Amino acid sequence: MPHDHCPSCASPDLAFARHDHGLCSTDALSRADGLVAQRGLRLTPVRRRALEILLESHRALGAYDVLARLAEGGFGNQPPVAYRALEFLEDQGLAHRIRRLNAYTACMHMGEAHAAAFLICVKCNAVSEAASAPAIAALETAARASGFVIEATTIEAVGLCPACRQAAAA
Repeated sequence: MPHDHCPSCASPDLAFARHDHGLCSTDALSRADGLVAQRGLRLTPVRRRALEILLESHRALGAYDVLARLAEGGFGNQPPVAYRALEFLEDQGLAHRIRRLNAYTACMHMGEAHAAAFLICVKCNAVSEAASAPAIAALETAARASGFVIEATTIEAVGLCPACRQAAAA
């Protein structure tokens, strides 16, 4: 079922492109299962459900939003339930924390070494994770030139997604 706010599965650099979101979610869950198993870990039912919740749309969700959805599924309603699951997903590279929104989104590049670069719609909170960004490459080049070693990079660009821009123009 296509969604207006999903990056294309075939080409994650195409922000907010229409695609088969069911296939996108199924593929991401399959990759997550494989990655976690390779590391000798497991997606417990609560971790799996938290990831499924994040994969339902390409929007950032707060921990309490995830907690409410977990509670609906019988996983408890205490904040540590959601925070532990989200921390595991983030530690394993299956989700990212969007600091600007104090929220989480599923990683669209699971298993790939990458710096996170996000396009965030300020109106609908849709989030697209860019596969590569020239700004990140430029930052890495500048760091190398000065002898600095970057351990982690996150770029959060805010603006309006195509759907919200179109709605505002109407």
